[in-house]
Amino acid sequence: MMRKFNVTGLCVPQKHYMVNLDGRLARIKAMVQDGAYFAIHRARQYGKTTMLHALELFLKNEYLVVSMDFQKLGTAKFETENSFSLTFASCFLQEVARNSEPDSLELQEEITLLQRICDNRDSSFFLYELFEFLNRICGASSKPIVLMIDEVDSAANNQVFLDFLAQLRNYYLERETKETITFQSVILAGLYDVKSLKSKLRPEDAQQTNSPWNIASDFDISLSFSPADIAGMLVDYDTDHHVGMNIDMIANMLFAYTSGYPFLVSRLCKLMAEKLAGRDSFPTLESVWTRDGFLAAVRILLGEENTLFESLDNKLIDYPKLRQMLRELLLLGRPIEYIPGDLGIRMAVMFGFAAIQNGFVHVANRIFETRLYNGFLAQESRDSDISQLAMEEKNQFIKNGQLDVDQLIRKFVEHYTELFGDSHEKFLEDDGRRIFLLYVRPIINGTGNYYIETRTRNRRRTDLILDFRGQQTVIELKVWRGNEYHSRGEAQLAEYLDYYHLKKGYMVSFNFNQKKQVGVHEIVLGDKVLVEAVV
Repeated sequence: MMRKFNVTGLCVPQKHYMVNLDGRLARIKAMVQDGAYFAIHRARQYGKTTMLHALELFLKNEYLVVSMDFQKLGTAKFETENSFSLTFASCFLQEVARNSEPDSLELQEEITLLQRICDNRDSSFFLYELFEFLNRICGASSKPIVLMIDEVDSAANNQVFLDFLAQLRNYYLERETKETITFQSVILAGLYDVKSLKSKLRPEDAQQTNSPWNIASDFDISLSFSPADIAGMLVDYDTDHHVGMNIDMIANMLFAYTSGYPFLVSRLCKLMAEKLAGRDSFPTLESVWTRDGFLAAVRILLGEENTLFESLDNKLIDYPKLRQMLRELLLLGRPIEYIPGDLGIRMAVMFGFAAIQNGFVHVANRIFETRLYNGFLAQESRDSDISQLAMEEKNQFIKNGQLDVDQLIRKFVEHYTELFGDSHEKFLEDDGRRIFLLYVRPIINGTGNYYIETRTRNRRRTDLILDFRGQQTVIELKVWRGNEYHSRGEAQLAEYLDYYHLKKGYMVSFNFNQKKQVGVHEIVLGDKVLVEAVV
């Protein structure tokens, strides 16, 4: 059976194209050997379940791995300590039976006794008794036992779950002070950081001020895909399909747009492998695995509804402060400094929206950034006069299937001057780039992509990159700060064009000088042509 790219559920090497996980698994195994208790908390569809499954196989020769999924238990099982304890014990025994045969009479006796209690659903059985059994089973097993629990935060709103974590902590501490034999390692996986779950449950309760999981070791192993990871996966695909792609180029483009977010990497690969071939622009599979094919896959991805985007959209609805922070970061260009303990920043990182770089918050990747821009701008465009003007005149900007950027710039100057010509500087710094994006979006929507170059985004300068049917354009948006500053901007743009291997670039300057000369003109800098617009 030919392997495929997978974006739904567990990835299996025999069925799916995957990155090589051996290096990460070896590092996690070292933590297990050290007896660490830790949590793997990452955003949705970040490969946590696949990693746990691979880890179970990686450890099974030396450890008895008990792998559980709290999502399968159902919320009713967490309502009382008794029902949770019985259900946990039953699932635990099923996993033990699946992975090994009892290797001693003592272990068989403990398992039989615990099974008898589970079979009697009227039993009174509580966490203390549960952990006494678990510890005796750990002591009787010839292999150290590793407990792994996936989707652990599905139980986070239940007091009994916090009590369960507290019991794990207590027995972890007692193995040092009382030489208690307990789990070799405990690994909890989910979206939320288990150490902060106290904030989700009865925050007014003074008893919840101390985390029940404060013994967890840091988990600093990246689950993101590096360009080398992606390249290895593409080598496997190219070996099977002989498309002759430039593997390094495609791998680097995938990383540039996704920052290695596993779902996004696999989804783009799946779109190229299964959706694009046979279309007019891509008659063969070989023609898909190119720069143009990749950009076409990006357009499809940004236009679809998938489980990851739906999850992120829901978070913006559920957490208005998170939404406001991201809007200010993107549309207003306001730098947001990382402050440890800031709940909004912590949530943005936890949900996968943002990353911390050099002490500041940045949107995690270009795909999320463009998706967020589209969402923010779509709501405003319905009531935006400049968006409506762009929509009405959209056809004049597309010539022979390509975007006429010169015409776009000229008409923007005309429409901006008509609608906002008397605006003052405070208006610009809050709204200039947003207005330009509101103008551009309906023109390229559905056919082109855009993103903001993060290295230059600030309140004074923004570089906008347009991709339209393989045609790439750099447009610098900036506030006029005098002739010297402007000249430096021209030189910087010329250098930036070299990076993109372009000979022509565009600059839109928002100028509030009363003597400004509104209009569009061209200047030549060496072998570059710069089209400058002043509004």
